[in-house]
Amino acid sequence: MTKHTKTLILGSGPAGYTAAVYAARAGLEPLLIEGPQPGGQLTITTDVENWPGDIAVMGPDLMARMAAQARHVGVEVVADLIETVDLGQRPFVAVGDTGERYTADSLIIATGASARWLGLDSETRYRGAGVSACATCDGFFYRGKVVGVVGGGNTAVEEALFLTNFAEKVYLFHRRDALRADRTNQGRLLAHPKIEVVWNVEVQEILGEGRTVSAVALRDVASGAVRQVALEGLFVAIGHDPATQLFKGQLAMDEDGYLSVTPGSTATSQPGVFAAGDVQDKHFRQAITSAGMGCMAALEAERFLAAQPASA
Repeated sequence: MTKHTKTLILGSGPAGYTAAVYAARAGLEPLLIEGPQPGGQLTITTDVENWPGDIAVMGPDLMARMAAQARHVGVEVVADLIETVDLGQRPFVAVGDTGERYTADSLIIATGASARWLGLDSETRYRGAGVSACATCDGFFYRGKVVGVVGGGNTAVEEALFLTNFAEKVYLFHRRDALRADRTNQGRLLAHPKIEVVWNVEVQEILGEGRTVSAVALRDVASGAVRQVALEGLFVAIGHDPATQLFKGQLAMDEDGYLSVTPGSTATSQPGVFAAGDVQDKHFRQAITSAGMGCMAALEAERFLAAQPASA
């Protein structure tokens, strides 16, 4: 069976739902495919205190409200996972694992990105309760506390520096004896009185009681010796992976796999295809910036379709 839509939206995070609302209000009759994680990364977040208009809101509740709003304005939301896309023909074609075939005159990609994790059972257990992958999102909760950051690149260094605005002390745990971050960031980090770098260690386990983190077990990569460092929060900053595998060879990407867009726009290298949110944004990765890009993508899709010949 084939479903056709003027605007197909892949992804159901803030970018996808915002794009859907704007597209529906523009009369584009959008169809939104939820993907593997309906609601996106916010569904595994607890308190969100930086969403405009809400003093505090639970991540899953915020996404449920976005989904309800999208349905209210007429968005068709489909529980499916897209397995293949063909952007070399118009209309564009996407096929889901249900066997459903979707065709679209325009496409908005809002499939997001996922944080890389350490792969520890204890990390999963404390995720959202002492373990985070976003200092900007969760740093405020650690005011006056001791925290740690795992990583050695610019992201880890920037997270550690940001956390000094709240935490009493910040450890940076790195498995090598030198940072990969740029010289300027390294200088700021190494000179900061609140930051202590622990070199040549890997996080072996996150320790705690109940849902409260109390320490990390660190293994020395040279000697294998294990020691514990007391802390109350751990931020994993070892990178993100954008969900762009479907589009390799069809859309331009940067060296990290993020979709390339025209500066100041959400337009990708393929006319009629737009990218919004973390799938193209490696710098901010915030719900509000993703939502803003979702709005941009829908408005650009509307303008693209309006410019097409009537016979198209």
